[in-house]
Amino acid sequence: MFTQFFGNYLLRKQLVTPEQLSEALKIQKNTRLKLGVLAINAGYMTAAQVEKAHAEQQRTDKRIGDVMVEMNFLTREQVEELFKTQPAGHLLLGQALVDKGCMTNAEFESAINSYKAENSLSDSDISNADDEVAKKLITNFYSFASKDESEYITSYLSLLFKNLIRFIGYDFAPLETISAETTINNVVMQDISGGMNMSTMIYGEKSALIEFASRFSGEDLEEDDEYTQACVSEFINLHNGLFAVNVSNDHGIELQLEPQCYYETFDMVGLSRACVIPVGFSFGTVNFVIQI
Repeated sequence: MFTQFFGNYLLRKQLVTPEQLSEALKIQKNTRLKLGVLAINAGYMTAAQVEKAHAEQQRTDKRIGDVMVEMNFLTREQVEELFKTQPAGHLLLGQALVDKGCMTNAEFESAINSYKAENSLSDSDISNADDEVAKKLITNFYSFASKDESEYITSYLSLLFKNLIRFIGYDFAPLETISAETTINNVVMQDISGGMNMSTMIYGEKSALIEFASRFSGEDLEEDDEYTQACVSEFINLHNGLFAVNVSNDHGIELQLEPQCYYETFDMVGLSRACVIPVGFSFGTVNFVIQI
């Protein structure tokens, strides 16, 4: 989840454009992580040192790791350690942006360090990314109406982003909340009742919802038909079911899920307090609505 919020940070700071981020999200899974980005992230080298090593490599027929060791920027042990590093998502995203010429190594170094500092994140937090870290990222980014609403919506969103990564893909960035429109289109809705009442929705452009349904179902869907709508409905039902279990376990509140409904057009007048969370995927934006 750190990766997804880091992408949003780059957008908010206007370090990349939405188009550049979308393209980087598409190609990051096929991106090869380079030693320079790993060394910058680990704090072993500065961007300036990485650039010097690359310039030196162009004059010699040597591997970049050997060059960095010879220039006393890294030890042999550090090179071996970095090559064993698992490719973290935010590093792949940063590498994709550097490879595409959207950022320099120096800009990536500044951005990743500033983001960690702004959110009081350690390297251990990023590596482990447990529920508390996820909730800290969410509360730092979003503002909710009341303390009670904030607690439940934060839990709902933490689970949502994990389920999006698990079932849809990691090529997305959460975007800032938007005001509820008077009417919305292509809506899947499910109410939650019991110990508390909630309304939840997914909506967006048809093309984005078709790709969303395709990924969730594991099928190549091309039409906005009843089956596509059913796949989106099943995602929200699965997610809300897991949320209900968590609320029961953590708070002793029993919740029931109402049947899902699909609307081509939905009037939002009765949901004026709704929290609308856009999520920008590489294939388009999908909006999630929560009202308690």
